[in-house]
Amino acid sequence: MEEQNLTGVSEFHLMRLSEDPDLQPILFGLFLSMYLITVLGNLLIILAVSSDSHLHTPMYFFLSNLSLADIGFISTTVPKVIMNIQTHNRIISYVGCLTQMSLFAIFGCMDDMLLTVMAYDRYVAICHPLHYSAIMNSHFCMFSVCLSLLFSLLESQLHVLIVLYFTYFKDVEITNFFCEPSQVLELTCIDAFTKNMFVYTVGAIYGFFPLTGIFFSYYKIVSSILRIPSTGGKYKAFSTCGSHLSVVSLFYEIAIGVYFTSAVSNSPGKITVFSVMYTVVIPS
Repeated sequence: MEEQNLTGVSEFHLMRLSEDPDLQPILFGLFLSMYLITVLGNLLIILAVSSDSHLHTPMYFFLSNLSLADIGFISTTVPKVIMNIQTHNRIISYVGCLTQMSLFAIFGCMDDMLLTVMAYDRYVAICHPLHYSAIMNSHFCMFSVCLSLLFSLLESQLHVLIVLYFTYFKDVEITNFFCEPSQVLELTCIDAFTKNMFVYTVGAIYGFFPLTGIFFSYYKIVSSILRIPSTGGKYKAFSTCGSHLSVVSLFYEIAIGVYFTSAVSNSPGKITVFSVMYTVVIPS
């Protein structure tokens, strides 16, 4: 079908997860249960950190903020999916789509920034333990969270502004079950070169540079741990980083898959799999 430039778009059509009516109750139950488990689990983490004075440390402060960002992240997409499955409606308004896209970018970027700050926290704790309290003081921790939020807001507004700038759309069908930024950009009448330049530039700034910081932190951490003479000391040092490393690996593998697959792939199946993993599994 020939593409047409559409102006004055008031709504977009989201992709259904499945056309099989027998699968709708299963999908509804699955997404609802995962949503409740994720929200309650992260709320318990926040409650535990805030109520136990022994957990009032920089690492747990960042962890509680990460949990808060995860609640916002999953609440941006999954409730709409649940509602669409229940009502058999896949329409989202233009304003609602831009709002969802903006919040998705904010909370996703917050996860990215906070994981980077947590890597720096581990670096200071292991490589400069005597100066840890002086470096990772409360003012620095609060500044780091505020700076992460500022960068997240900036990244979000970059996507929103470029969509608002191009008022013509090629279609209203989004090849995803939520307004994923790359998919919304794909609908604008922006030329392929400009779109790819934007996607890869933003991806480099908010993906490559934080990931480089994490790699550098862990390079220094591993170098310091290898100099520890006792095996027990090495194991203890590595154990403090294991959970963070596993979260970082999962987050970046899926995040890169969602962002760049959505930008260059026309396969709805691949996009859906990555998106479900990113929006539901990671925050859990």
